[in-house]
Amino acid sequence: MVKARGGATVAVAAVMVLTLAGCGGGDKPGDSPKPTEGKGQQGSSQAPVPNGSKAPTPVEVIATVKGQAGILLDLNSAVRDAGNFITVSGQIKNSGTEAFVETAAWRGEEPSASAASVAGATMVDRQGKKRYYVLRDTEGQCSCTTGLTRIGPGESVPFFAQFPAPPPSVNTVDFTIPTFATATIKISG
Repeated sequence: MVKARGGATVAVAAVMVLTLAGCGGGDKPGDSPKPTEGKGQQGSSQAPVPNGSKAPTPVEVIATVKGQAGILLDLNSAVRDAGNFITVSGQIKNSGTEAFVETAAWRGEEPSASAASVAGATMVDRQGKKRYYVLRDTEGQCSCTTGLTRIGPGESVPFFAQFPAPPPSVNTVDFTIPTFATATIKISG
């Protein structure tokens, strides 16, 4: 009789070990979770949570400007990159109660303007008296966020736009997307 209980105990222990092993996900010790990409993060205005952190780290907002129909533009950064360009990034938020449909003005007036985008954004160096437009590829598509057709009430979507870099001595620029007020922002990097 004692031998039967011992066998049952061993069987239960084996099932528990296999069950717990199945919950591990097969990751090697020390591996950190891989961040996910795609549209699931569009509504987030916070940085990814580092492994072991208890709360998300808020993203810095360097400027906020108002647009039409309750749309807000939060600017998070303007970074001077090694390729001699500036990347401006942030969030477009719908603080209204109705869905917002992208306005053609955001696309810009160039014939090759990228559809449903922020290709109409500009950056102005007041010191050098020069206006910069969003960079384009060889097919005329903007180096910026595209696919901005609808922003639901309470929704935030990330955006970016890349521009030729002004001279290194320029550390502030005026940034605008048509229909939004102009924001003076500091260049980092």
